[in-house]
Amino acid sequence: MASRKQANFLLSEEVLEELRHSVAKREQSQFVEAALQKEMKRLRLQSALESGFGIRKDTDHPELAAGADGFVRSLRKTTRPGRGK
Repeated sequence: MASRKQANFLLSEEVLEELRHSVAKREQSQFVEAALQKEMKRLRLQSALESGFGIRKDTDHPELAAGADGFVRSLRKTTRPGRGK
């Protein structure tokens, strides 16, 4: 288990009251930590998506010019007669 340190930060009265009402006193720190971890993961994923946006260039993949649907269908076609129409 990772070592734990105390952190002090401010919450709105509404959020604090809802936390106190919804989560047992001995579980509040764990609840807040889990919520922060979830949000930090979301932010990391969002950042990764934003940094990778536009990385694929149409000129690098002319086979997808008419759309991925047609390309995938062409890959799935069988060589057996009467199939893959």
